[in-house]
Amino acid sequence: MPRFRLLGDFATRDAETALLWQAGCSAIEQDGAELVAYFPERLNLPLLGRWEEVPETDWLKRYYAELKPILLSRLIVAPSHCEMVGRGLVVPEPKLVIRLDPGRAFGTGHHVTTRLALEALSRLTLSGKTVIDVGAGSGILAIAADLLGAAVAYGLDNDPETVPIARDNAQLNGSRAEFYLGALDETTPAASADVVVANLYAELHQQLALHYRRVLRLGGELILSGILSERLPAVVAALEPLADTTVAQEDGWALVYARLL
Repeated sequence: MPRFRLLGDFATRDAETALLWQAGCSAIEQDGAELVAYFPERLNLPLLGRWEEVPETDWLKRYYAELKPILLSRLIVAPSHCEMVGRGLVVPEPKLVIRLDPGRAFGTGHHVTTRLALEALSRLTLSGKTVIDVGAGSGILAIAADLLGAAVAYGLDNDPETVPIARDNAQLNGSRAEFYLGALDETTPAASADVVVANLYAELHQQLALHYRRVLRLGGELILSGILSERLPAVVAALEPLADTTVAQEDGWALVYARLL
């Protein structure tokens, strides 16, 4: 089985890991100072790295088997295969549990960008509100919004492989969150959301800034994650004419919270 190695880590190689997933890798792991991506066959990748062969195994299955539950302020995110009682995890009230089977979709709750977004959602009062998750991936953010009390929660993703995964995760959690193939664009109804949450990369947030503004109702709230700290000023600048912003940062990543002016 071929695998591709390149120097760096998840924090410094955000764009490259996105490219590896898009190219069809089945799993990515950190190995010392390198990222290792597993593929069904060798490809001509536009990245500086090296290929090597390893014995065939189910790397994706092994990776998810090693995931542990994540405890947040109001939520617990647990892999679908995880028996929490067997691992000695007691669920304290009033925490909500999200079971997740991410497959190849991004969003397990383990990456700091997803955790920042989940904590930001947890601080909002969502009762009676409509929440849109842009770039839904595994569906974790829309599902969390639904479990946290949103009247309507739905996710958009332009990857046809991830939408069925998100729908399966919603069913796994008894969630009413819905997921659609598509993007946030001029076809999304204006002033239709109270909250927009998006865990994307900085340049895409900049491109979508006006669409965020258009779909939010007056006083609506915006949560943007997936931003490398070094690219934070550009995102804040794109939002400044539209909303008051505050920032949270952790391990080289940033989240922007904004309220529509």
